Amino acid sequence: MLRITDDIILQDWEMTESFVRSSGPGGQNVNKVSTAVELRFEAARSPSLPDPVKARLKRLAGRRWTKEGAIIIQCDETRSQARNRDIARDRLAELIRRALVKPKRRIATKRTYGSVKRRLAAKKARADVKALRGKVSED
Repeated sequence: MLRITDDIILQDWEMTESFVRSSGPGGQNVNKVSTAVELRFEAARSPSLPDPVKARLKRLAGRRWTKEGAIIIQCDETRSQARNRDIARDRLAELIRRALVKPKRRIATKRTYGSVKRRLAAKKARADVKALRGKVSED
C-alpha cells in the first residue's frame, strides 16, 4: 500500500515490481544480484485516481505511459535493492502528486494602448534604420 495523500492510497494489486540486473559500477555484485527495480503502476485501471487526474498523469508521464495504460518507472541508482525500490515508489508518488494539482486557467488579456503605440514606434524606428542601409543616390 502506498499513501499519496490523505484521500488517495494506492493498493498493492495496482503496482507490480520486478527486479533486474543493474548496469554500471558495483564489481561482481552487478553480475550476481538483481538490484535494479522496474515499478509498473496500472494507472488507467486504478480506482483510486479520478479521471481528470489520470488525464494529467498521462501527459506528465510521457513515454513512461504504455499503450495498456500503465506507468513504468525504472530505478538503478544504488546498489541496494530496497533503496532502489523506495526511490521508484517515491518517484511514482511525486508524479501522482504533480498530477493532482489542477493547472490554472489562462485568462486572455488585452494589450494596453500605450504598449501598442510603443511597439509600433519601435518598428518604425527599426524600419528607418534599415532603409538608410540602401544604396546612396548620386544626386
